[in-house]
Amino acid sequence: MHVLILGGTTEARVLAGLLDPSVRVTSSLAGRVAAPRLPAGEVRIGGFGGPAGLAAWLREHAVDAVIDATHPFAERISFNAAEAAATAHVPLLALRRPGWVPVDGDDWRSVTSLAEAARALDGLGERVFLTTGRMGLAAFADRPEWFLVRSVDAPDAPMPARAEVLLDRGPFTLDGERALIRKHRVDVLVTKDSGGAATAPKLRAAREAGLPVVVVRRPPVPEGVPVATTPEEAAAWALRAPAPDTA
Repeated sequence: MHVLILGGTTEARVLAGLLDPSVRVTSSLAGRVAAPRLPAGEVRIGGFGGPAGLAAWLREHAVDAVIDATHPFAERISFNAAEAAATAHVPLLALRRPGWVPVDGDDWRSVTSLAEAARALDGLGERVFLTTGRMGLAAFADRPEWFLVRSVDAPDAPMPARAEVLLDRGPFTLDGERALIRKHRVDVLVTKDSGGAATAPKLRAAREAGLPVVVVRRPPVPEGVPVATTPEEAAAWALRAPAPDTA
């Protein structure tokens, strides 16, 4: 059996290690991170050339099942995967960690895009902790606030004129997030609803400090694609996935 994992996330790496040794596992990484953490099994880096290219790759490499374990905001690859899997008649599962849910004391503003997040900053504060990654910073390029921009790799222009870049990779600790907020006198947090525990401490630190939080909601999973919320569920699905329909 050959399983293709569209990965790059912690869950994708865990899943690759969970699958039975008799299963051939290929993990595909987008190549956007300079030094990615590699999973067990075979690894390919780079795109497929859209849905048609991915469908051709699935056929050429006799893939029996595809698991989309990409980041919850990797919308394009998820829709490409749905189209390619349907074209190649290969079963597809989306592995998505549960999203974050506000609790008592949180002051969240929910938005649908980075552009809307930038507009939502009006009147919220003057020193912004921006944790949306290095892609899409152009949405904040014209904002007057000061930004602490945290990302794994250095971001490209355009980006906010008044910004300090912090290169770091999770998991992050609560004490560390508290210290960042104090040191940089942060008064508003902007984040994507990535879910998971690795980057969640910033939400508690913001709650304790009484900071407003602008949260970008996730894009939807393609219609008709089943969803697992843990690597264990995804591994169990792969073992019982129906054989591809090659008719």
